[in-house]
Amino acid sequence: MEIIAEYSTTFLILAGVFGLFMAWGIGANDVANAMATSVGSKALTIKQAIIVAAIFEFAGAVLAGGQVTKTIRKGIVDADIMSGSPDLLLYGMLASLLAAGVWLLIASRNGWPVSTTHSIVGAIVGFAMVGIGMEAVKWDKIGFIVASWVISPALAGTMSFLIFRSVQKLILNRSEPLKQAKRYVPVYIFLTGFMISLVTMVKGLKHVGLEISTGESYLYAVMAGLVIMGIGQYFISKIEIDPKADRNFHYANVEKVFGVLMIVTACAMAFAHGSNDVANAIGPVAAVVSIVGSGGEVAAKSTLPIWVLMLGGVGIVLGLMMYGRKVIATVGKQITELTPSRGFAAELAAATTVVVASGTGIPVSTTHVLVGAVLGVGLARGMAALNLGVIRNIFMSWIITLPAGALLSIMFFFMLKGIFGS
Repeated sequence: MEIIAEYSTTFLILAGVFGLFMAWGIGANDVANAMATSVGSKALTIKQAIIVAAIFEFAGAVLAGGQVTKTIRKGIVDADIMSGSPDLLLYGMLASLLAAGVWLLIASRNGWPVSTTHSIVGAIVGFAMVGIGMEAVKWDKIGFIVASWVISPALAGTMSFLIFRSVQKLILNRSEPLKQAKRYVPVYIFLTGFMISLVTMVKGLKHVGLEISTGESYLYAVMAGLVIMGIGQYFISKIEIDPKADRNFHYANVEKVFGVLMIVTACAMAFAHGSNDVANAIGPVAAVVSIVGSGGEVAAKSTLPIWVLMLGGVGIVLGLMMYGRKVIATVGKQITELTPSRGFAAELAAATTVVVASGTGIPVSTTHVLVGAVLGVGLARGMAALNLGVIRNIFMSWIITLPAGALLSIMFFFMLKGIFGS
């Protein structure tokens, strides 16, 4: 308790700096995933993707990122066991933020799309094991996380495979694909608007304190889908058809129609992602702020100051701007060749999987879901369309993430403990 009182300002500054670093890592890695399909399919340029992400990720993080957040992330560590040693919890949360940030920097530098959730989870498990004891970790939660390595990409991959098959059947393989695209793309726009709105309401707005029932969520999502469909139809009607373009690529004008849809999905996906994944960076920051503010009391939940949300939003945007290009290239270009129609199938499948998982309690990673969805689209065109070497490297980076986060966290935990003389 004395240590917390003596170094309270230092702890808050470190939490702010490490939280910003972790949010920066989310921007460089996770946001790059969310934007990768739009950039890889050439629906958006890198600059346009950064502008979209900057606006909508920040809005999602600040408006729907959470007024109250669980300080013991995902219920992985037992808060009751920690209550007798708040200083160790402080060091652990700071070490976890720094460890996850460092791992995300390493992964982003190599272009590996890894799970930011698993990075912070691995880090918290690492410090809890050595700092408090094996009994402090809820191992059943870890089992769920390991299972999600298979569940997440498999669900999204299956769904994107089926969605792209429907695109092929309804539009691409028909005698007049452009006419069919104008008929069916508004329906896909509605589906996308509906699913992404549902993601935002199910995974985002519950943090703000808005208690929306399941029925209301679906009603608002249908309304949002219809509005977005109307906007999409307007822009589709404004597309200039170039008959010459189809000589070089038979579906050039069809893909222009899907390009409108990809811009819609990019904006909505960024908002949903910002509202959901900012918690990975600000959860531990909220824990530190809460412990310092209460003079050492460990609470299961804590009120989240707006500056912490702002910190997360700013960090995410900076990370994407400064370092997001490599992960965008891996997911958007190196797994399989993407066009707007393929990118759309991947994003709609990813969004749908997140909604289904939220409703059923299956733990999923946004990264794993999106990579799985891109794989599914590639498989719909045959195994030859996939870059198996890149896929192998991605899967290896997923397996390494938990132990890497844990080892780095253990190292930083003992360093902080030594520095502050506990």
